[in-house]
Amino acid sequence: MNRFPFLVMCCSVALLPMVGRTQGSEQKPAAAQAPAPASTAPKPARPQPPTRPFDAPEAPRFERLDGKPGAVPPLDKSGDFVVGPEYVAAPETKAVEGVAEGRLEQFAMDSKECKRFNPGIARKEFGVVDPNNPKTLIVQTHEIDYKRTITVYVPAGIPAGKELPVLVTHDGPGMGKPDKGLARVLDNLIGQKRIPAMVAVMIQNGGGDAQGHERGKEYDTLSPLFAEFINEEVFPQVEKHCGVKLTKDPEGRATMGTSSGAAAAFTMAWYRPDLFRRVVSLSGTFVNQQWPFNPETPDGAWGYHSTIIPASEVKPLRVWMCVGDRDSLNPNIMRDGMHDWVEANHRMAKVLKQKGYPYQYVFCLNSGHGVGNARPQLLPQALEWVWKGYVAK
Repeated sequence: MNRFPFLVMCCSVALLPMVGRTQGSEQKPAAAQAPAPASTAPKPARPQPPTRPFDAPEAPRFERLDGKPGAVPPLDKSGDFVVGPEYVAAPETKAVEGVAEGRLEQFAMDSKECKRFNPGIARKEFGVVDPNNPKTLIVQTHEIDYKRTITVYVPAGIPAGKELPVLVTHDGPGMGKPDKGLARVLDNLIGQKRIPAMVAVMIQNGGGDAQGHERGKEYDTLSPLFAEFINEEVFPQVEKHCGVKLTKDPEGRATMGTSSGAAAAFTMAWYRPDLFRRVVSLSGTFVNQQWPFNPETPDGAWGYHSTIIPASEVKPLRVWMCVGDRDSLNPNIMRDGMHDWVEANHRMAKVLKQKGYPYQYVFCLNSGHGVGNARPQLLPQALEWVWKGYVAK
């Protein structure tokens, strides 16, 4: 996934290994052989995803806000909206004189001291499609120890001991690099009383990406494990290190991410709605990227819109989503019909609508994976919308 001032994200774009040279049948004596020159040929350009039209037959029926730079969906309705192709950063993304600034703190968590995701996993090479199961890969992994940085935003002017709502974001920044973009948006929205004063916990992933890496294991797995890790292992450390008290009310807990981080955000709320209920998803990886293969959820996150949500009772979730018209399509060797990010997000929006969930879905023209050019326009509205209706207990 791409990087962006508010969140650090990255996308699974692993390529096939390069095929090595083969020697001919006739070989010169070793002394006469010259060393092969180092290859200076550039790597082939990665094919760019096609532009998908907003009015394609399989797309939701979008309310058109395109052609109006700066336009965002209304706060008082659910539905599907199209914006772009030009974007204007919202004023809430800029520092405003007189607005109180929250503080940013960082600390590290060592995997060796955690109960979950200890040890981590990594791979040296991307996997190959399992000939007996085209829905998954054969990947050679090894165990790793790792550290992750936790970056915490604490709003200004909060009395000691006051219980606060919390926003969890994935792919948080590294140590010594506490990006102030999200903090600035929160300062402004909190100062204008458009969202409640809240703590933001930005959690760095465990490393790598996609199948066979720790990040993929944490983010692409359909289970309650990552939500429980954050609730039971990360949150106590946040309270200890930063002197804050986080609400246990699931209505006061939101989670946000991009790409696989967005899938993780939804998974946290879906599997543990008693812990998290508000979701912001940017270019959500609602595709088949889960690894290892799980026969109980054989389609990975693609299963959310194909079988899981349609077959389940409605849960108390509120979901804001967006995707780019040039979002990812088959970024690696998987060809299972479940790796089109635009189709996946279209299908998520449709099933959320059919089931009666409060949701907003924004289709971003002239935007790719991670919607980096559209985020500064959309993020303040997304946060305000997803927190709509919250009342502290």
